[in-house]
Amino acid sequence: MDPETHLALHRIRAAELRAQADAYRLAAEAEPPRGLRTRLGWTLVELGLRLATPRPAIV
Repeated sequence: MDPETHLALHRIRAAELRAQADAYRLAAEAEPPRGLRTRLGWTLVELGLRLATPRPAIV
């Protein structure tokens, strides 16, 4: 393989990888924060478990 051909292929692949990295960074930045959503979800799970757990009758 000619060295110039090898370098051209390398440049093309490097440009593709940079574009993928940029797309990944943009997608990661656009993702909404999940802190509140996660806490609310676990609170609802805990509430459901408390409601589903049988309690001894108070006499």
